[in-house]
Amino acid sequence: MAPALEGILETALYAPDLDGAEAFYGGVLGLQKITRAGNRHVFFRCGTGVLLVFNPTETIKPPSPDAALQVPPHGTTGQGHMCFRVAREALDAWKSRLETAGVAIEADVAWPNGARSFYFRDPAGNSLECAEPGLWSIE
Repeated sequence: MAPALEGILETALYAPDLDGAEAFYGGVLGLQKITRAGNRHVFFRCGTGVLLVFNPTETIKPPSPDAALQVPPHGTTGQGHMCFRVAREALDAWKSRLETAGVAIEADVAWPNGARSFYFRDPAGNSLECAEPGLWSIE
């Protein structure tokens, strides 16, 4: 039997405008930037994990044979989704912060199990969510 997976280390979203993504995730959401590689990607620390934002037109290209890291091509088209873990008592403050920054809240959902979350979009159109851990019976 294989050992259990410990969690999700990184999550990837795709955005063709990395300047816009960097301003949104670093400025509006306040995530700490780890690194940026030109027009290919920008990475952020998010709690104990990492958010990777890739330019899909760059990551679909195979690495050059002399590249230090031989990461296989990858990417997607269309809008992705990710959810930020937010304490129940901090949800309203996050919602207010986003609205103050001009970010539209698409939905505020009261789930059947009593948890709450809300949805919004990044500049690339990715669907983002802030939810309390109780949504998935965590904590």
